[in-house]
Amino acid sequence: MSVGHPVKSSAKSSTNMFLQIKCDLKVVNSKNQALIQHFTQMSKRIIVTGGSGKAGRYIIEYLLAQGHQILNLDLVPLPVDLSQKVHTLRCDLTDGGQVYSALSSHFRLTEPFREPINDPPDAVLHLAGVARNMLVPDIETFRVNTLGAYNIIEASCRLGVKKIILASSVCVYGVTYAEGDVVFEAFPVDESHDPNPMDVYSLSKICAERTARSFATKFDVDIYALRIGAVVCPHEYNKVFHSYVNDVEKWKVHGWSYVDVRDLGKICSLALSRDDLGYQVFNATNDEITNKRNTTELLKEQCPNIPLTRTMGAREAPISNAKIKEVLGFEADYRWRDLYNGQDK
Repeated sequence: MSVGHPVKSSAKSSTNMFLQIKCDLKVVNSKNQALIQHFTQMSKRIIVTGGSGKAGRYIIEYLLAQGHQILNLDLVPLPVDLSQKVHTLRCDLTDGGQVYSALSSHFRLTEPFREPINDPPDAVLHLAGVARNMLVPDIETFRVNTLGAYNIIEASCRLGVKKIILASSVCVYGVTYAEGDVVFEAFPVDESHDPNPMDVYSLSKICAERTARSFATKFDVDIYALRIGAVVCPHEYNKVFHSYVNDVEKWKVHGWSYVDVRDLGKICSLALSRDDLGYQVFNATNDEITNKRNTTELLKEQCPNIPLTRTMGAREAPISNAKIKEVLGFEADYRWRDLYNGQDK
């Protein structure tokens, strides 16, 4: 009898060990499923319009690095390296029928098609449009930009898209393309300032913002308008900042502010991940003034009659990004002082 007891104990121990392993496997599988679900939820299906443009390709690269799936709507293809990762669907955004169809499209061409198209994209990032004044006649700038924005916003809302990011511009503050010498109403320039531009490009952006606000209210969706500063790409720093630093009086039109295109990608990503804000406007600019001088001293010299509504930081950009930092948690990764070597290339 004494010999048998250890055998029973061993069998019981083995059974308990088996049950424990089985339980542990369930926990592991459960955790794996949770992780899979977490990353699936993090990865979004995003349609980008105008992704082949100057800013668009960098923004797409940033979003791809975050694990998102992208479909590009544009009239021109992406660069070769990006075109292997992202499909471009040729689409005239001024044609409402094309826009509805494009927003319901597959993201990739496969034989056969494997992805379902029953659900709308998770978000639409609208960058497309005439990029400035005098590329085409004014009436065409207005038609393309306002009609394109309207079609994208309306189709997105009616198809059930819950997040739309809209590319606006700091030009709406009315200084960049003013008729004659116009000044900002106060510094720092924040989103509460009255946008009253004279030029058609900026006016088209105001129309898009107003359309976005109306549809955000009507359909209870999130639409964030980014008032984007002068966009600087990595290879442009020496050329652009040579003028910014040495010709300070010329750059009141940019509010002595800018945005690194890679930081703009980060801003778009943050906007895509922050929900339930309804309609919002954000200045999309970097932190620092585009000159080596103290901000307050420069503003008093260049705009002596313009009030400062608060004390400004020594290097603070006159077009304020305080709201986007506070609401979206934006922190710039790139500083022009680290990227400009003082030479004109």
